[in-house]
Amino acid sequence: MRVLLQRVTSAQVSVEDKVVGRIDPAEAGVPHGLLALVGATHTDTEATAKALADKAWRLRILDGERSAADLGAPILVVSQFTLYANTAKGRRPSWNAAAPGDLAEPLVDTFADTLRELGATVATGHFGAHMQIELTNDGPVTILLEG
Repeated sequence: MRVLLQRVTSAQVSVEDKVVGRIDPAEAGVPHGLLALVGATHTDTEATAKALADKAWRLRILDGERSAADLGAPILVVSQFTLYANTAKGRRPSWNAAAPGDLAEPLVDTFADTLRELGATVATGHFGAHMQIELTNDGPVTILLEG
């Protein structure tokens, strides 16, 4: 599993011009939140998703080297199979390393649900939909987690 974390001051995801998930850290009284783009591969398990959710929640990449857990920062979780693009040959990416939807969707759900169980305020996109993401990356801070 791969999770691309971005420290954001705001983020939202829309499907067919309708906002389906949004975080505004300032509304929560904190300067930052996280956007988590989550991709799964064939060998990922529920345990992998839970471990990476815990890592994302506790990773010290917010103000004062604090974590989302420390600040109660909100997190927007969006499925992103393209994190497993294989670009080794030619100019057309291969997606063969990305898990099929029936395997990936429950893992992305487990990632988001685990964050909620840990105490996070979580918004999500719609799995498999064509989505538009708007964000303000602060820093910029972008970190790739793999498990």
